[in-house]
Amino acid sequence: MASTHFGFKTVDEREKAQRVRSVFDSVAPKYDVMNDLMSAGLHRLWKRYTITVANPQPGDQVLDIAGGTGDLSLAFARKVGPTGRVVHTDINEAMLGEGRARLLDLGVVLPTLVCDAEKLPFASDSFDFVSVAFGLRNMTHKELALAEMHRTLKPGGKLLVLEFSRVAKPLEKAYDWYSFNVLPKLGQLVANDEASYRYLAESIRMHPGQEELRQMMRKAGFGHVDVHNLSAGVVALHMGIKC
Repeated sequence: MASTHFGFKTVDEREKAQRVRSVFDSVAPKYDVMNDLMSAGLHRLWKRYTITVANPQPGDQVLDIAGGTGDLSLAFARKVGPTGRVVHTDINEAMLGEGRARLLDLGVVLPTLVCDAEKLPFASDSFDFVSVAFGLRNMTHKELALAEMHRTLKPGGKLLVLEFSRVAKPLEKAYDWYSFNVLPKLGQLVANDEASYRYLAESIRMHPGQEELRQMMRKAGFGHVDVHNLSAGVVALHMGIKC
């Protein structure tokens, strides 16, 4: 029976998706607040940078995977305008519901769909952009998800993966102390959930680093992959172009 990691634990592959779902069911109501607290608001700058690098144009077609509370979907929607389309998706209904409600409160109505990134329900060559922010590390079969993202992009389309990565060596000890001492306590105080935020810290350590992810994207079919280190490598933006 195949196994995979859930944070630092080894679990059955079939069990991981349910465990990840439970984590995000728990954190969904406080997700945006915790993001602001955990990153001191930097996640907003990281996402803004992602949109700048993508450079979407009016009329473009965009698929936002693991779109959660809708930050990137909203930013893309403002760029592609009424002639474009942004599809807001997530595998987790609770997160998607939070995002859809937030977008509606802002007067933005987008196609919203619960779907699994490893089996995307879209035709090949459909989108100018596919984005996934802080979601790839939670996927069981990352190589399948990347292949699906490649399949659904039009030739010349761009995949944008914004994800926690490997911090610069001089900052490793301080970053580890913060991740395993401060984050879980913050999760307990704000979201009444220490375990989920301990998992999130562990999942970052188990995710491929900058170069490994670049090679995974190349293997999935992307002819060119740029890597942008942000905040000393705490986060990296990988942009792959479909040939």
